[in-house]
Amino acid sequence: MRVMVIVKATPDSEAGIMPSTELLAAMGKYNEALIEAGIMKAGDGLKPSSKGKRVAFDGPSRIVMDGPFTETKELIAGYWLWEVKDMAEAVEWVKRCPNPMPGPSEIEIRPLYEMVDFGDAMTQEVADLHDQNRDRTSPH
Repeated sequence: MRVMVIVKATPDSEAGIMPSTELLAAMGKYNEALIEAGIMKAGDGLKPSSKGKRVAFDGPSRIVMDGPFTETKELIAGYWLWEVKDMAEAVEWVKRCPNPMPGPSEIEIRPLYEMVDFGDAMTQEVADLHDQNRDRTSPH
């Protein structure tokens, strides 16, 4: 099962407060354990939303909005992509994670859709195109 593990933003992360040397070292060890276990496929921290943009869609219309975005609780400060046996394994790994922020924080775990989840809408032609695109973008 593939999951995205989402580190939620906090006022500190949105202010651009960088992690301490101790936290960077602890996260490095944690990531190393994830890699050695064959779980971590990707992961990175994100800069504050003040450095970002949003694009709103409404039919053919596109509106670009500059950050910062106000609802901190809805923002993402970082992420991992993991391959785990099940949600219980993902939860156990998250519980081992160092607190990613200086104060209270949250980490959300969300399963990724798999091809089978799309049922009849996933024709062989669409599946082949998806596989080709994934192969072209996956690190080798």
